[in-house]
Amino acid sequence: MDLEKYMMFLEDMSQLILNEVPKADYDSLFNDFVESEFFLLDGDSLLIMCVCEKSLKQGQDLHFFYLVERYLVDLITKGGQFAVVFFKDAENTYFNLPELLPLRTALILHLQHNTNIDVRTDFSGCLSQEWEAFLEESYPYFLIVADEGLNNLQTHLFNFLIIQSWALKINAVLFAGQVADVLRLYAYFMPSRHKNQMFFQKNRRTIENAYRSLIKQLEKCRALAFAPLFGNLKWENMMEEAHETISLLKQLWPEGSDIRRVLCVTSCSLSLRFYHQLLESRSETTAAHQQVEGKPLALQEVEDLCKLHCLSVAFLLCLPLSQRACTRFVTSHWIEDIQTFLKMKKCCDYFILSDVNISESWNLDLTHLSDLSDELLLKNIAFYYENENAQGLHLGNVITKDYEHLWDTVSKLVRPFDVGKPFPLRTTKRPFLKKNPSPIKDTSMEKMPSLGFIPMSCQVVDNFVGDILKDLPFLTSDDPVVTSLVKQKEFDELVHWHSHKPLSDDYDRTKCQFNEKSRDPYYLRSVQKYHVFQRFYGNSLESVSSKFVVTQGIKPRKFYGPTSKKTQETKAEIITRENKKRLLAKEEEKEEKKWSVLSFSIEEEMKEDLNSGIKNLEDFLKSCKSSSVKFRVEMVGLTACLKAWKEYCQSEGETTKDLSIAVQMMKRIYSVVEKYPELLQEADRQVIAKCLRYLGFEELASSLHLTQVAGNVTKEKRKNKYSVGIGPARFQLQYMGPYLLRDERKDPDPRVQDFIPDTWQRELLDVVDKNESAVIVAPTSSGKTYASYYCMERVLREGDDGVVVYVAPTKALVNQVAATVQNRFRKNLPDGEALCGVFTRDYRHDALNSQILITVPACFEILLLAPHRQAWVKRIRYVIFDEVHCLGGEIGAEIWEHLLVMIRCPFLALSATISNPEHLTEWLQSVKRYWKQADERMGQNIASRSVGCRPGSRKDCLLAKQSYRVRLVLYGERYNDLEKHICSVNNGVISFNHFHPCAALTTDHIEKYGFPSDLTLSPREMVQLYDTMFHFWAGWPRAQELCPEEFIHFKNKIVIKKSDTRKYEESLKAELTDWVKSGCVKQARMVLKHLRPGSVISSENMADMFPLLVEKLKQMEKLPALFFLFKLGAVEERARSVKTFLEKKQQRKRPPKADKEAHDMENKLRKVRKSIEKQKTIDEKSLKKPRNMDQSLIHEAEHDNLLKVLEKNLEIPQDCTYADQKALDAQTLQTVFDRVKLTRKGAELKALAARGVGYHHSSLNFKEKQLVEILFRKGFIRVVTATGTLALGINMPCKSVVFAQNSIYLDALNYRQVLSVLKHSLLSFKQPRTLEMLKLYFLFALQFLVKEGYLDREGNPVGFAGLVSHLHYHEPSNLVFVSFLVRGLFHNLCQPTRKGSKLFSQDVMEKLVLVLANLFGRTYFPAKFHESPPKFYQSKVFLEDLPKDFKDALDQYNKNVTEDFASFLMIVSRLADMKQEYQLPLSHTDFSGEECEDSQLASYLMSCKEGRVAISPFVCLSGNSDGDLLCPGTLDHVTLRTIGISSSQAPVLCPQRFDNQGRKMPLNAYALDFYKHGSLTGLVQDNRMNEGLAYQLLKDFALTIQSISVSLRELCVNEEDNVVLAFEQLSKSFLEKFNKI
Repeated sequence: MDLEKYMMFLEDMSQLILNEVPKADYDSLFNDFVESEFFLLDGDSLLIMCVCEKSLKQGQDLHFFYLVERYLVDLITKGGQFAVVFFKDAENTYFNLPELLPLRTALILHLQHNTNIDVRTDFSGCLSQEWEAFLEESYPYFLIVADEGLNNLQTHLFNFLIIQSWALKINAVLFAGQVADVLRLYAYFMPSRHKNQMFFQKNRRTIENAYRSLIKQLEKCRALAFAPLFGNLKWENMMEEAHETISLLKQLWPEGSDIRRVLCVTSCSLSLRFYHQLLESRSETTAAHQQVEGKPLALQEVEDLCKLHCLSVAFLLCLPLSQRACTRFVTSHWIEDIQTFLKMKKCCDYFILSDVNISESWNLDLTHLSDLSDELLLKNIAFYYENENAQGLHLGNVITKDYEHLWDTVSKLVRPFDVGKPFPLRTTKRPFLKKNPSPIKDTSMEKMPSLGFIPMSCQVVDNFVGDILKDLPFLTSDDPVVTSLVKQKEFDELVHWHSHKPLSDDYDRTKCQFNEKSRDPYYLRSVQKYHVFQRFYGNSLESVSSKFVVTQGIKPRKFYGPTSKKTQETKAEIITRENKKRLLAKEEEKEEKKWSVLSFSIEEEMKEDLNSGIKNLEDFLKSCKSSSVKFRVEMVGLTACLKAWKEYCQSEGETTKDLSIAVQMMKRIYSVVEKYPELLQEADRQVIAKCLRYLGFEELASSLHLTQVAGNVTKEKRKNKYSVGIGPARFQLQYMGPYLLRDERKDPDPRVQDFIPDTWQRELLDVVDKNESAVIVAPTSSGKTYASYYCMERVLREGDDGVVVYVAPTKALVNQVAATVQNRFRKNLPDGEALCGVFTRDYRHDALNSQILITVPACFEILLLAPHRQAWVKRIRYVIFDEVHCLGGEIGAEIWEHLLVMIRCPFLALSATISNPEHLTEWLQSVKRYWKQADERMGQNIASRSVGCRPGSRKDCLLAKQSYRVRLVLYGERYNDLEKHICSVNNGVISFNHFHPCAALTTDHIEKYGFPSDLTLSPREMVQLYDTMFHFWAGWPRAQELCPEEFIHFKNKIVIKKSDTRKYEESLKAELTDWVKSGCVKQARMVLKHLRPGSVISSENMADMFPLLVEKLKQMEKLPALFFLFKLGAVEERARSVKTFLEKKQQRKRPPKADKEAHDMENKLRKVRKSIEKQKTIDEKSLKKPRNMDQSLIHEAEHDNLLKVLEKNLEIPQDCTYADQKALDAQTLQTVFDRVKLTRKGAELKALAARGVGYHHSSLNFKEKQLVEILFRKGFIRVVTATGTLALGINMPCKSVVFAQNSIYLDALNYRQVLSVLKHSLLSFKQPRTLEMLKLYFLFALQFLVKEGYLDREGNPVGFAGLVSHLHYHEPSNLVFVSFLVRGLFHNLCQPTRKGSKLFSQDVMEKLVLVLANLFGRTYFPAKFHESPPKFYQSKVFLEDLPKDFKDALDQYNKNVTEDFASFLMIVSRLADMKQEYQLPLSHTDFSGEECEDSQLASYLMSCKEGRVAISPFVCLSGNSDGDLLCPGTLDHVTLRTIGISSSQAPVLCPQRFDNQGRKMPLNAYALDFYKHGSLTGLVQDNRMNEGLAYQLLKDFALTIQSISVSLRELCVNEEDNVVLAFEQLSKSFLEKFNKI
């Protein structure tokens, strides 16, 4: 079928992908627990990425394999679990690029034979059934693929792969634009969307036909490409000759050989034979047509070239990499005819390699598949024998012997003709290389910067890197680099050295919500209203009564453990005990009376409606405090349940029973048996035993109360009639899971009044009492936060001086904790002091005059580092880190670590789950040991200076008693089991399928990693797993032992506890793991497959079906619910769609004339109001008593009546809203609504709330977030759509959580909310090699700052260090900005409209934004989007380059930095592990060895030893040298890998960025476009940005301009400086535009 027919469709496919490219999320592929995220690599995309690497030269196979392995090792090091896939059809795309054919084949063989990589080559194409089955079996998270091939046909093939992956709900990740750092790999992530899935389904037949046509076209291309090379030779004949050649070689070398030798001799002989046949066919054709074209290569010339190739292979066999890395770089190119023959030879390489893998019986060593040829070496040899052979250099004995052996074998394999003797190598005179005036690259002329560090005299340097300084070179004092350093004035941390103005920091620049010193009545009223609302907000979070804290000073600590009883009580203690006893008796009497009043009505209700009655009974139990009364109530409930069960069973007969009554009965039995065992009497035991017998649990009943067993048939039938039909253990696991009891302590702790803490919670209280630190890992809602409030209360009681800092990851959590604290605690404090303060980037209040500060990490870091805040820092007694797993996040993780390292007081670090808490605790303990030693040294110094002085103050005393111990407190049991379901749509009907956790696993995963530590099963899922295992292995040896009824921890237990089920779960997991590891993989695979839900059908767009999903949850009584989406726009759209759905539903129900009636009533109401107002005016004017009082009363009554009728008309029906009107009174609701009257989204949120719907994301104002949070917790709003930020500790209790959108952020880390603490700067803990790397980079950073004039040689900040520090979050843009400022570029640009004016033109403002947009907030588009952009309406979209003067300055800055970094790399390269540097990173194929000294020719050709210091020897094979370090963009893959330093660590700001294939990636012009048109919608439409993300980026950009403006104002002496004025004007205008959004 002709491909032309489908070209239009192929273009449509390309356009579909192109439309998705700019919407792709650019983020890290790997987060923690990546072992759960198996993914795929397209092998051909990997090949293309490495082939297009800038530093790689064609024909350098070993360099290519080094790049491939370095990339794969990087994936593995970051935790990636993947397979590499090569499709058979994809091979067809290389036949017009024959040099890549053998490379691809060798790559496949190398990965299969020399590495542990899972390589799949058994799929014909991406549309094959085998491929589809593999994807369904392996569940890959994503597929990494190229978006563009080496030609159009290959690009189309990649498009098919992407489209098909989307169709199977596999996400696509682009190779293009990937950037790696030490921890992460960033890439463009294109999720599988519904519309793309539908595209495949609708066009499936067309796609399949187009694919087949494409493959046929590729096969035609193969024939066209081979014709000039092989003439009339057929493909099958050439493959057959290759096979025969290998067979003949096996006879010549029966003992086997190395792949390099085998390929060399077979390929040379095959290509010579083919060329001989080609010449013969050409001569016949020429004779027939009498045409003479250009003279082709003679056979003898080709023989000479093959001899040179054999010699080059002999060099490969004999020379180590260290010697080959010094090879000269020949710049001359092959002549055309030689290039043609080399293509033929590459095809022959391919024929041989394709066939060689079949030979299993032959001893073939495939170790060196990565080093089959070296074209640069071949050129060197050819150049020598063409131009330098007169020197007569000796080959050496070893090389000569190898070469002769190879050529002799070639001559034996070439049967039709004689190829001559091995020597001489050149028998012909025709040059193989083109003439070139500079044929050899001279690297000796490359000027490299001076090698050596600038000497520094600084204690920090000596302490941190002093141990390695002796091994490093230093520049002399008279070196030009040292003498050129400009002496700057020292930077004062409090007052600027130049302007002498006090310097502000980010604290000063943050908006102060309330002025602490103001006494203005209006202001004080605002403060009062704020605190009242905060307490209201806090009360919505928890029903804890406020506590008034009284300062008690420091008391001796009491630790609560087992103590010996006193022999004699004091009189006071006796009186206290008696009083307590009387109070308890009085309380019990009160509870008795209360129950006697309520008991009759509750018992009657249980008779009428058991569930309703039980609910009322449980409500009474919650409020009751008397154990004896509770026991009686439970027994009443149990008796009622038994009666209801008997009646139900008698009425139902033999039909399948509804076991809800049986569940209620067992709940009562649980409570009675477990909670009140001391109150049980014999009669009570008989009742319980009777209940158990009626449920069919005879053995349990007998264990409780023995009775005579009657064996007649009638009783047996009765037993069957009432029995639940399953054993007691299975019943409890299957139906009682949510009600299983935990092991709880019953002894109260005097420190806790509200509840009885568990053992692990008491340990937390002990930690605080002893001033210790702790890492606390416990599930959500388990009570770990209580320790935080206990800590706060303790510090509040100690005095008015101490401070507790609570660090939360998000502003939403800051607001919530602040409200909780203000609701929990009250305290009388001195004037000007506050109990609770807040400091975020948006606002602050009472931050430094409060005892409890709630803040975010970045703001706390500002305070810790500010020199003029150190007095406040010394007041800190405790720091509480909430959600500390953010330490493993991508943004801001380093700040969390800085804080943990810098604080000197005790801390509590809280998290729901940390993957390796022991390692984190050990690291934190090492930090505390350091501070202990520092404090001891400081104490000794103080003591030596204070001999004879008075003891220190109370503050000294507080500091002295600090403990340096760090405890690890672990608690793993959740309070409730979470069960997962998958939602699907089939023909408009929404259904939920239970998803068993084991269904997410594969046998491969279990074998490699076991069960994930946090993969837990609910009790019913344990039974389901057992039943499935029993079903698929009939002869299972342990089936009886693990049967629920026979399991040792369940057998004959009336009350099975959660701890018992965990033991059962572990046993089942261990057994299934044993199946996998002991050879029963088939059975295990069947178990996992059976546990998976049936095919999930989604025939309609889930986005459109979202309202129906919510409606379904309402019908199932699963509201309130949280719906997590990962696009801010989608969060709002889904909430609006639910509101629209409910409005339409209401509109359909309204009577036809309802709207007209409402309109008429509104008119009447308006007239009545006017009449009332008119009458009031008349009455006020009249001094006499109003005569027409009756008329006024009539008007008011009419008004009230009309209002009621109108309200009833407009009232939202209950089934048209999810709001629970009873949850909140009207006044409270109005209070919440009033706070958002003037906010950006306030009106919409109020309208949504009226329907019981809300949305929550990071771009909302904090008042808007509070509205949603309060109304959801109060139960008024019952549907909330939100982004993942809501998961970070926000208190939002609900029945259901729905992940309603796929995203790169919905990964193992986000789902589990955990972190691996082996990341970020914990990186160096117990990693000496990594620590050494950090020390080296620390030295470079210091040297850079000294050269740039920000530090002096003593380590003191100088010059513009302050301005650079203010913008440190934007490194290296901050450094570039200051360099522009110092060069006067901003002064040149910022010229006012006229002389003496303080205003600047719009053109100046736009150019200023252009410059800043090139520096700050840079976001890139993928290169593919730039190549064929669609039409834009408002925005320019692609950011223009910097103005020429700024670009020149940036180039100079980058040049300076690159030279410094190159110099640094060359210095530290001596610390590289050269043994590893001569091995391939993944396969560890070793290319080291002793240099060949007996070969004069080898020594001559490989004499370029200079300039090969900091470059990987593999990279040197392509002619790269140290001089290439000075070229921007070449650092990434050329440096020695074992020094562990990457180019991302150099503070270079590239003006342009190119992807892996050398295509330009344009910057998004969102900031400049917005400044011009002020439209957020324009950015969404044209700039392809998510609305919420665009809002956040614009806000950050505006704050950056503001920060620069304030800093410049402080630093500048001249008040009228144009740059200062221009930035102030820009800051004001940009904020004005932003605030109008």
